[in-house]
Amino acid sequence: MGAPGVGDNELVAQVVAQQDAGAFGELVRRHQSQVRNFLRKLTRDYVLADDLAQDAFLHAWNKLHTFQGKGTFIGWLLKVAYTTFLQSKRKSSRYAEILDEVGHDPSSTKVEESNEISDLDKFLAVLTEEERAVMILSYACGLSHREIGDAASLPIGTVKSIIFRGKEKIRESFDIEDHKYG
Repeated sequence: MGAPGVGDNELVAQVVAQQDAGAFGELVRRHQSQVRNFLRKLTRDYVLADDLAQDAFLHAWNKLHTFQGKGTFIGWLLKVAYTTFLQSKRKSSRYAEILDEVGHDPSSTKVEESNEISDLDKFLAVLTEEERAVMILSYACGLSHREIGDAASLPIGTVKSIIFRGKEKIRESFDIEDHKYG
């Protein structure tokens, strides 16, 4: 079983070589809150985010042999989570199209949203889905531009541009001055 003092790459090797569920459990324990928080900020829906996190870890178990140790394990895992999110979004939009075709009004079954929305959620709400994902990976998850590029399948220059545009969009939307120090 994976010991807490063992690094992620060693645990991955144990899982791949021996199908060691204990080692995988340790990886889940280490990274589940970061994956869930990423998905919660991305979806703005705690229940959906938790479901997607479970799906992402299941995908990670099945695809762990594809992790080659380039970059960090959490960067790879967040890419799996982001891909899981995108797949879910595609499925739900197809489902909504089908409901629309048969004349179902999805707003009639919509759950009342919470009035408690954090400032961060308000800031993220003005961004596109891609901008939101990149900003969360950068600021909430602490990934480098290269790791974000790997996770979101974007060139590093595009990642930098998205971060710059996202910050500008937030500043403009909320009339926040950019204080430059020099």
